[in-house]
Amino acid sequence: MENKELLAVPVHTGEKRTCPEEASHHDAKRARVEDETNGSHAIKQTEEDREVLAEQGEEDVEAVEDEDGEGEGESFADMMKSGLSEVDAGIHKFVSDHKGFSGILKERYSDFLVHEIGKEGKVVQLDDLSVPVETEPAECQTLTEEQKQQLSDLQLFKNKEGNVAIEVEEDSKEKRTLLHKAVKTLYPGLETKTEQREGKKFIVAYHTAGKKALAAPRKHSWPKNRGSFCHFVLYKENKDTMDAINVLSKFLRVRPNVFSYMGTKDKRAISVQEIAVLKISAERLAHLNKCLMNFKLGNFSYKKHPLKLGELQGNHFTVVLRLVNTSRSYFTLVHMLDRAPHFTWYSALRLMHTCLCTSYSLAILQNNWTEVMDLILKPRPGAEKGYLVRCREEWARTQDPEAALKKLPVKRCVEGQLLRGLSKYGKNNIVTAFALIPRNNRLMYIHSYQSFVWNTMVSRRVEAYGLKAVEGDLMLKGGMAEELTILDVVMPLPGFDVIYPTHEVGKGYRELLAADNLDINNMRHKVRDYSLAGAYRRVLIRPSDVRWEVIHYDDPRVPLVYTDVDKLEDKPPPVYLTEGKYRALKMEFSLPPSTYATMAIREVLKMDTSIKNQTQLNTVWLN
Repeated sequence: MENKELLAVPVHTGEKRTCPEEASHHDAKRARVEDETNGSHAIKQTEEDREVLAEQGEEDVEAVEDEDGEGEGESFADMMKSGLSEVDAGIHKFVSDHKGFSGILKERYSDFLVHEIGKEGKVVQLDDLSVPVETEPAECQTLTEEQKQQLSDLQLFKNKEGNVAIEVEEDSKEKRTLLHKAVKTLYPGLETKTEQREGKKFIVAYHTAGKKALAAPRKHSWPKNRGSFCHFVLYKENKDTMDAINVLSKFLRVRPNVFSYMGTKDKRAISVQEIAVLKISAERLAHLNKCLMNFKLGNFSYKKHPLKLGELQGNHFTVVLRLVNTSRSYFTLVHMLDRAPHFTWYSALRLMHTCLCTSYSLAILQNNWTEVMDLILKPRPGAEKGYLVRCREEWARTQDPEAALKKLPVKRCVEGQLLRGLSKYGKNNIVTAFALIPRNNRLMYIHSYQSFVWNTMVSRRVEAYGLKAVEGDLMLKGGMAEELTILDVVMPLPGFDVIYPTHEVGKGYRELLAADNLDINNMRHKVRDYSLAGAYRRVLIRPSDVRWEVIHYDDPRVPLVYTDVDKLEDKPPPVYLTEGKYRALKMEFSLPPSTYATMAIREVLKMDTSIKNQTQLNTVWLN
């Protein structure tokens, strides 16, 4: 990412400061690109997969903290009991003042379709399920089918003799050279030598790594002329990226860290994105299409490099708002989405999912690890799965991690991972035990606090100065703009490597953090992972490629979006009625990385798009 000069307007000291546009260079490698989508899966169960399926049921278990925080007023934890509203998440303002209208967002997860926009600016689509045909090197044609089978068995240690001898008594030197090359090319991990046996000449193939190859078979059986990474397009329904990766890794029997991707997609949606995996063949990946429902893998190719977070250029959204109700012109309203900018708020959905409770965040940032442990494991009110209730009760009664762990049928939830860490490292080493929770999950806790602070301070900034650039704002200087506007303004996420606005809102950051017992001048943590470098984020952004249509339908159970899988299976596209019992607004638009479609829709609707409010709308409609 290109560095740009950051300065306050006007510059008071003349001092130049540099930073990336969306994240500081300290955070670049660990930045988690957030996308406004969600992805679920169902499994065709086989006998050998039952163990995997039992574990898999645990993936969606997330601890949501319900206890009261200290101090006066409603704590963030209280808000979590019934979900966050936008006001709870620090979201207060709209850009325009037009009158909005009502509509239900994500009534069905299929009402929200997301296609990633790749590095080259092309929308990622699933349109080919075939496995790429690799051309066999010419030198391999010197081997017979029987010899190929023997060499394959040797490569996989199925040959008890430990070598394969190929007679070459009558072959020329050139042909023997081709044969040596053929074995090494077609069967990585095998080496060859020429031997005399009983007066005859043989080329003998054997394992270079010996039995060591058994520990890492992929390393010793991957063709040298093939890129190390298999890239593919992943289509998933109602499942987020991390959970989807966990499912794939379990069925492939590999660690999740062999997968890479450019951005994460949240749960309640249909999402299509590019994934790369280290040394797993397209054949193995394609086989998963027979095992998993609500997943499809395709568009396979082999490349020399993995994917990196942040490499995507954005996301293209297809969104259906159901039960829309307005007498105003839809053209006028949606035209505002096309032309008018919207705030780049971190959505209430992000804060609710990524911060199981901001109490976690603060306890981590305050280095209070006993409280972190207690918040995750102690009993809590509200509906939870029975085994989690029993696990918490056991922990409260005995404080014994092994006893509490036995109450969990599988151990992949946050509670199980922490308890495994406590069992292994002891209650006096909570930091190390906590590290058994996947790093992305741990970082999401503290990043959610930054998001909440950013939302709150942007609301204050707009309240104080409106929608114009003022002295003391921060801008990312990337050109020689003659006139700076609110579209140029950025606001910092708190951290040790950012500067703050020089007007009153800058002081507000200090006051807000101080209220949470955090020192704005000391955002480095004793544990490096939890140090907040900070980042910069534009206050406003405009969507692109906006299209829309009003549609009518009679059956609320019928999908209204034509998906990639529908097209692959030659299903007919949805039929929209001229007149119908219900009315919906279908919109398409593109957004840059790390911005939220719900926030763009919010600007059109002029209503709270949080799960809390949308659930209430759904409940009213159902009743």
